[in-house]
Amino acid sequence: MNLRNLDLNLLPSLQALLDEKSVSRAAVRMRMSQPALSAALARLRRHFNDELLVRHGNSYELSPLAVHLREKTWAAVSSVERVFSSQPEFDAASSNREFTIRGLDYSFAVFGSALSMVISKVAPDVRLRFENAGRETVDNAPESLRECDGIIIPHGFLRLDTHLDLYQDRWVCIVDSENDRIGDQLTMHDLAELPWVFTLMESSAFTPAARQMQMQGIEPRVEAVTPNFMALPELIEFTPRIGLIQERLARRITQGRHLRLVDPPFETVPVKEAFWWNEIYTKDPEHQWLRSMMSETGRQLAVDSPS
Repeated sequence: MNLRNLDLNLLPSLQALLDEKSVSRAAVRMRMSQPALSAALARLRRHFNDELLVRHGNSYELSPLAVHLREKTWAAVSSVERVFSSQPEFDAASSNREFTIRGLDYSFAVFGSALSMVISKVAPDVRLRFENAGRETVDNAPESLRECDGIIIPHGFLRLDTHLDLYQDRWVCIVDSENDRIGDQLTMHDLAELPWVFTLMESSAFTPAARQMQMQGIEPRVEAVTPNFMALPELIEFTPRIGLIQERLARRITQGRHLRLVDPPFETVPVKEAFWWNEIYTKDPEHQWLRSMMSETGRQLAVDSPS
């Protein structure tokens, strides 16, 4: 397709129409007259050979193609804005740039919070947008990483050369502080007999507890499954359940709770957290600055290691 034959002015109109599902609301958002936006919709319908907005009673719904286009349109608009707002040098102190970082709740709680503190001291108007990493982001990388600045996720998911190692963590078990079935130390028998809470990640369906114990020949009894590490205390406190969690996060979210941490009765594989990005951003001055802030944050976390 030849871009010279396309009117890229239609892209913001398409985004507004798909978001609002209404010509009148989209026109208000775009500060355009309703007839002008109706004309844009007509041109978009001819281009895609699809209705895009389908009347349903007194309202409109997105056609199947429009649903498919919605996320792609948002990513395209974001990319265009990024291209035309780029500068040969990046002045972080005066910038209001927004960086989009994908990952898991664990990554945001431990690294994201520390990164935001580091950045706020030198670039108070720079914003960080943290988004949950869906399975598509992981499975379709590096292409999916064009739509964001990168993803924070441990080694073992992606095979990309463009990554920055951030910090290391280790696994610990979390149990109720008065679980009288567990002594000062966990045993292999405890792991097999007591109920578990698993953390199931949709991104590549990674279940840390399952993978760690299957390597030991243990088939645990699972009573609850959650996609979020942050939910583990609520599902374990005042129960006989066990959960496997990263130590840095565990020490944060168990403070003041009826919970305690114990080491697993086997050697676990460390968590090696890294930031991964599409190579098209490697030489981008803004992205280089972001990675320098991440490196500084990683160094601070290494000094503050809980182990």
